[in-house]
Amino acid sequence: MNEELIKPENIVYKRTDGLLPQDFHYCPGCGHGTVHKVLMEVMEEMGVTNNAIGVAPVGCSVFAYHYLNVDMQQAPHGRACAFATGMKRTLPDRIVFTYQGDGDLAAIGTAETIHAASRGEKILVIFINNGIYGMTSGQMAPTSLPGMKTTTSPYGRDVATMGHPLIMSNLLKEMPGVAYLTRQSVHKMANVKKLKQAFKKAIEYQQQELGFCMVEVVTNCPSNLKTTAVKANEFVDKEMIPFYPLGDIKVPNAS
Repeated sequence: MNEELIKPENIVYKRTDGLLPQDFHYCPGCGHGTVHKVLMEVMEEMGVTNNAIGVAPVGCSVFAYHYLNVDMQQAPHGRACAFATGMKRTLPDRIVFTYQGDGDLAAIGTAETIHAASRGEKILVIFINNGIYGMTSGQMAPTSLPGMKTTTSPYGRDVATMGHPLIMSNLLKEMPGVAYLTRQSVHKMANVKKLKQAFKKAIEYQQQELGFCMVEVVTNCPSNLKTTAVKANEFVDKEMIPFYPLGDIKVPNAS
């Protein structure tokens, strides 16, 4: 290798030390790897990697401890916010975050999420919303779109019999204990950059002890959509984002 190319002044990208030296196992095109990368870049840049504790429950999110170079705790399905609450109250100087999928956070974990938000627990919740149960064969999730076909709604989600999607960020908006809610995505580079800024704000707000923060990330599940990564990102752009619009939903000191 040409040694001139590896001089520090010639390096344009370096793998963050916030990620462990493991190859991602996620399906091609899945957004989890990008979210991991962005989160840990932010933590390294802010100098909080050694002061962070992550909680990952059941689902594709559970594998986060293979990749994130921080202290990690596995929680039972849906209980990540309860675990994070105990950790933050016991170790208030730590940056405590959960990393949860939509099936976990918005189904079996609905109560834990809502009550942690209501109490204003000073934690960061990272909510991966791909509109489907990713790990367990693609069943309908609380976030599945109207008309969306899944293994348990093969003819499409019928809201008359299956209910409307649960829009968690909008639901939590009115709670006084919630400091920051934002919905971002990773399907385009410009959106990845916005996600990075959202993570930075959320960590700063936790450091300021302002209350509950949640960063929702709209992403895809190519395997369960049974399509390519490119087409899965097109689905996010054309179908999911119109239903789950991107941007800040609640920010501190704003009505």
